[in-house]
Amino acid sequence: MRDNALRWRTMGQQKLSVSFEQKNEYRHRAHSVGISIWHFEWCSKYRYKMFGKEEYCALVGACIRRAAHEHGIKILVLEVLPEHVHCAIELTLAMSPAWALHKLKGRSSFLLFRKHRKARLRYPRGHLWSRGKFAASIGFVQKDTVEEYIRNQREHHNIAPFGNRTPNGVRI
Repeated sequence: MRDNALRWRTMGQQKLSVSFEQKNEYRHRAHSVGISIWHFEWCSKYRYKMFGKEEYCALVGACIRRAAHEHGIKILVLEVLPEHVHCAIELTLAMSPAWALHKLKGRSSFLLFRKHRKARLRYPRGHLWSRGKFAASIGFVQKDTVEEYIRNQREHHNIAPFGNRTPNGVRI
């Protein structure tokens, strides 16, 4: 009985994801195997163009990356635009997207206000991000498409790129 269930599960997985197993892209953890990739987008409060300058854009990007690192979230692509942020992230299967987004927004806001004191003039109550958010799960098939979409946001919104940047948005 157990061998049949194992064989059925293995056959079903081979039909769905032969190419992914060959690339070994699934994450193997203590009691789970799989991957959870998400596309997140969120805006600054009142959609103020707070990150129009390169220094603020870089600072917010660093704050988001640090918040992700502190909570075990892997950022695949991050693009900070003047009034909103796009990112593709990878979560463990134990993390919910709502929890991850809550931690990214909350901790990055705290870090930004600590590093850039003048931001309090625009946001005196300390609410950097709006309550709204967008989250969509993406798989291996859509991963490249979504990463390209996020990288092309500056062109899509007709915003000039900042200085020398690598394809994933990090300054050289």
